[in-house]
Parts: sequence; C-alpha cells; structure tokens
Amino acid sequence: MKPDFDWKPLLLAPILALVALPLTGSVSTWLTLTVAGLAMGMIIFIIASGLTLVFGLMDVLNFGHGVFIALGAFVASSVLGLMGDWTGSGELWRNLVAVFPAMLAAMAVAGAIGFAFERFIVRPVYGQHLKQILITMGGMIIGEELIKVIWGPAQIPLPLPEALRGSLLVGDAAISKYRLLAVAVGVVVFGVLAWTLGRTKIGLLIRAGVQDREMVESLGYRIGRLFVGVFVVGSALAGLGGVMWGLFQQNLVPQMGAQVNVLIFIVIIIGGLGSTGGALLGALLVGLMTNYIGFLLPTLTQFASIFLMVAVLLWRPQGVYPVANR
Repeated sequence: MKPDFDWKPLLLAPILALVALPLTGSVSTWLTLTVAGLAMGMIIFIIASGLTLVFGLMDVLNFGHGVFIALGAFVASSVLGLMGDWTGSGELWRNLVAVFPAMLAAMAVAGAIGFAFERFIVRPVYGQHLKQILITMGGMIIGEELIKVIWGPAQIPLPLPEALRGSLLVGDAAISKYRLLAVAVGVVVFGVLAWTLGRTKIGLLIRAGVQDREMVESLGYRIGRLFVGVFVVGSALAGLGGVMWGLFQQNLVPQMGAQVNVLIFIVIIIGGLGSTGGALLGALLVGLMTNYIGFLLPTLTQFASIFLMVAVLLWRPQGVYPVANR
C-alpha cells in the first residue's frame, strides 16, 4: 500500500513568507522580496536538479558539478555575443530567440563534456564515495583552468537582453522581468523531470535499476547506458542553470561553479539527498530566506542558508523528503 503523501514540509515556504510579512514593513516590499526569492530559488533548483539526479539515481557524489555550471554560462556568453542585434532589441520575442538557443548550446556542450567526465573520471570510482569526492574535485579544478585557457581568467560581463531588463509594477511592488522568466523556466524543468521519472518507461526503468540493478538487467535492459544518460542529463541541466545564474549575476568568472556549489549541497541536504521534489522545496526555502535576511539583516545574508539547513535538519535529520533507499 502506497504511503500517504507527507504534506507538512510544503507548509515551510508559506510559513516563512508569512513570518517575513510583518517584518518587512510593507506589503509591496514583501511582495518584491518574495518574488525575488522564488525566482532565485528556481534558478538554484535548476542548477541543483542535475546533481540531485546524479546522486539520487546513481549514488555518485559529483563535486565537479560546478564546472558544468561555469561551462554552460561561458558558452551562452559566446552565443549571445554573436547575437547582439537580437539581444539589443526592445522586443521580447527577439530576446527570447537569442536566449533559448544560448541555453540549448550550453546544455549541449555541458552534456557532451559530462559524457566524457562520466566515462573517464567517474566510472572508475563507482561505489567509492571518498574517491569520487577527490577525483571529481580534481576534475573541476582542471575544468576551471581549461575555461581560463579558452575565455581568459578575467571577469566577463553577461548583461540581460534589453526587453528582460527592468521591472513590472504590481501596485507599488517592482517585479523583475527576468525573475519571472526564471520562475517559468524552473517550473518547466521540474514538470519535465517529475513527468519523466514518474510517468514514463525510462523513468520506471531508472528507478527500478536503482532498487535492483541485477533484476532489471536480467530482463534485458542495459541499466549502465541509462545511468550514463542520467549523468549527461544532469550535466546538461547544470549548464542550463549556469546560463540562468550568469544572467542573474550579470557577470561570469571561471570559479562561479565552485562558488555556487555550497548553495547546491545545502539545497540537496535540505531536500533529502536525491529527492527532486525535496530539492525544489529546499531551493525555494533558500531563495526566500536569502532575500528576506538580505533585506532585514544584510550582514547575516551569507549565513542565512546555513541557519536554514540547521533548523530543517533539527526537525528532519534526513531532510524534508528523504529518498527511501538511503
């Protein structure tokens, strides 16, 4: 019999938002911060979703995930740099025609590098977590140096396309146009992942392979190939997240992936080490907490997500939605 869905963690985000409402001073400020937090959370989720897949389904601790984030962002900067006429237009559709190909290019390159990363770096250390941590961190360092060789070590600007700059006014609240796009992309990514893993034959085979690989292979399915596909998809999602984060920050450095890695692991730990739904909830909580604390107590902004993780783990030591086989 299927256990009842645990709805209690879903109350965390609304409770956090309601607690912040009287502290922010006005409804318009609260609305601006809330939408900004949700958008930041969605971007973090896109970045973390790839690593959540890889760890949750393959049991691989990939500390080199950050290199795919940076690589995706730098590839997108090159593509957008070639489409200045489109990004400089004030028409939204022309901006999206430039942004979406940049996203696809970033995902394709990150996925291709992810395939090589899995084949030559990760595959020899399957099932050996300590070696996975060491060798994937080494892979990330090498990847960052290669990025410096291709794009240089200096900071590169990545400005938003013209029509995505500025904000929309909802009453007295200013809602960033780009943040609305980030929320939409995040919802699509989560929907596709949830549908694929929960409603398709490929998702069924992957989940079955996690539980009992030998049984599934005895039925004639090559789980190894499916797992390689999972790693490639996870890398591609990191590339997409890198594009979103780069446009969010509006500048790129080769170490940007390593800088975001801390947030990613906090989100995955809060979510339950491999749970896609948990990662989404964890990312939204981190985004909201960061924006509320950044407004109320700016000096504590860098510690906000750590405080949140500690509070959640005191309540649920295995995360909000722990994966059953962990």
